[in-house]
Amino acid sequence: MEQPAPAVGEPGHADRPLPSHADLNLLRTFLAVYRSGSFTAAAPLLGLSQPTVTAQIRSLEQQTGRELFTRLPRGAEPTPLAHELAGQVAAPLDTLAALDGGGGPLAGQPAPVHLAGPSELLCVRVLPALAPLIAEGVQLRVAQGLPEPLLEEMGSGRHDLVIATRRPRGRALPSVPLADEEYVLVAGPEWARHTGGDVCTALRDVPLVTYAEDLPLVRRYWRTVFGRPLTARAAVTVPNLYAVLSAVNAGAGYSVLPRSLCQEYLDSGRLTLLHAPEEPPLNTLFLVQRPGSGTNPDVARVRELLRAAARDW
Repeated sequence: MEQPAPAVGEPGHADRPLPSHADLNLLRTFLAVYRSGSFTAAAPLLGLSQPTVTAQIRSLEQQTGRELFTRLPRGAEPTPLAHELAGQVAAPLDTLAALDGGGGPLAGQPAPVHLAGPSELLCVRVLPALAPLIAEGVQLRVAQGLPEPLLEEMGSGRHDLVIATRRPRGRALPSVPLADEEYVLVAGPEWARHTGGDVCTALRDVPLVTYAEDLPLVRRYWRTVFGRPLTARAAVTVPNLYAVLSAVNAGAGYSVLPRSLCQEYLDSGRLTLLHAPEEPPLNTLFLVQRPGSGTNPDVARVRELLRAAARDW
């Protein structure tokens, strides 16, 4: 009787992540489920029924001796073994698909483009820019998160394109600069009336709103613009920049935010710019593409439209 494959992290696992007799079609089905996030979504991309997809994944799990996906009410969550397997098979399957003239392992029609990046940027800039392609039939599967985990997932084939706030290390993931994001010091008009003269001194009595206790954006602003350390503590911490914007817009205090996120509020007068330095803090955004994803022509369409749109960001 064949012994179960060692679990991830157990001795011998790296030597036997995949049985030598694994069927190529099973691997294609596995990669389709891995990238689309569910058995149901993978089925039409493969030209199969959902029960067939389920049966093929079950067969591959029997061959590996381990569960590849955790079945959820909506979708399928890859296990650690699935992440490792995807990292092994994604590039070879994409290469085979390119030789066959197909659109990657999700053959039969162009595969969805798997795009990921910071949630606020996706909502404010990226998705509006890509709306014309959606109308033309391009399918998107969008994920949000921090650069490190997103780039790690890209290495396993999870994403085709990632917008990252830093350039990936090494040469494994090619990237190009996309745009520079400017950070601005803002508050509601009621607080702005009390911040004349020296801004740092005036803001000592104004509540600070931030998304993290270590105040990364505000500390960087104080260091690069004012040339001094920040001594304030947060009055309010909330889980994301949208929540910071909401709190500041409601009059909770001041913060440092990406201009792209709050430009509409500045234009309408709901927020006030507290300081306009000659050289505001900037952060370069990078567009990272997964090697092998070029077999899907829609990936190139999304990439080029993003690069064109980013000139006006």
